[in-house]
Amino acid sequence: QVQLVESGGGLVQTGGSLSLSCTVYRSSGSINYMGWFRQTPGNERELVAEVGSGDMVNYTDSVKGRFTISRDDANNALWLQMNSLAVDDTAVYYCLLRSGDIPYWGRGTQVVVSS
Repeated sequence: QVQLVESGGGLVQTGGSLSLSCTVYRSSGSINYMGWFRQTPGNERELVAEVGSGDMVNYTDSVKGRFTISRDDANNALWLQMNSLAVDDTAVYYCLLRSGDIPYWGRGTQVVVSS
């Protein structure tokens, strides 16, 4: 059983910062992948940042240099520090975890960036 709970979303002005967190509740199993995705109305969910095995880290081009993903296995948490936010970053942000071949999604947290 795995449950993901995101928090930290909200309303911020252009250029501002937010820090998202994803808390993982699980009874067993290893984690081989975690990532942040985002989705806007009418669009598919897209990758924002990911961290895999061997400390592999990857960002989508539009957030490179502005967002930082970090993983805290000791506390079962995934973080996304978002700086220099732009209107185009407005979306619902979701946390994804893979344990083996099984994906688990959180319910999302809304981020709104106003101009």
